[in-house]
Amino acid sequence: MRPAAVPAVPAADGLGGSGVLYELKLDGFRCVAFARGERAPYLQTRSGRDLAADFPSIAAAVARLPAGLVLDGELVAWRGGRFAFEELLRTRQARASEDVALGLVAFDLLALPGRDVRRLPLTDRRRLLLAALADVPPPVQPVLATTDRAEALAWMERLADTGVEGLVCKAAGSSYRARGAGHVWVKYRRGDTLDATVRAVTGPPARPRALVLELDDGRVLLSSPPLSPLQSRRVAEAAAGLLGPAVHDPQYGAVRPLATPLRAEVTVTGRTATATFVRLRGD
Repeated sequence: MRPAAVPAVPAADGLGGSGVLYELKLDGFRCVAFARGERAPYLQTRSGRDLAADFPSIAAAVARLPAGLVLDGELVAWRGGRFAFEELLRTRQARASEDVALGLVAFDLLALPGRDVRRLPLTDRRRLLLAALADVPPPVQPVLATTDRAEALAWMERLADTGVEGLVCKAAGSSYRARGAGHVWVKYRRGDTLDATVRAVTGPPARPRALVLELDDGRVLLSSPPLSPLQSRRVAEAAAGLLGPAVHDPQYGAVRPLATPLRAEVTVTGRTATATFVRLRGD
């Protein structure tokens, strides 16, 4: 279930009248964690990839949970008093050498041992989540959440310096839908970014200058301004082995399409829709 972006935090009756649960929005990898008893745990990203080998401490913590427990949450990194998304993109050896703390912040419960609970209202799933994690120590913990809009806004402002991005707001009576959230789950972020698919790059493979981006609403834009040297290097590393030969695009000139698209975060501004590249997604 993925929330839709909104420009303002909804009122307490703004998502269908059943009430709203306001959760802190954290910057990390979305992760559905499966505790599987004697079998290895599975930490599933939005694309279906298993993160267990990359984050063994989180996998070990999930392995200690009751078999059959399934959590939806955010895998996050913490360093120097702030959430540090960029640390999730580094190797586990690099994170260990610099004392980066990892956590799995759970915001939903999809299954208990022997019981699928996705059809229950969110308020019931939240109650079961808190009960399931009541005696579980970090790095697994429930997200901070409230039904009080004013309290949620105060949290968001007070915790901004720690890297809290905003709020995820969910209809209290909503069930968990495998194929989308509609507008019963929404997200509010300061300076909101959008997800986009990187379809091609311009410039040489070792030093890309710009990205051809397809937004989730179907618009295709060229990133602007040009990539910084650091951004260019990271894109080149991520796209290594994926770039095809240069082809002519009638709008953007010579571009190199990607055999396997990458996902990125961008900000889109202006009447003519200028897309500014923020970073690649790692999940």
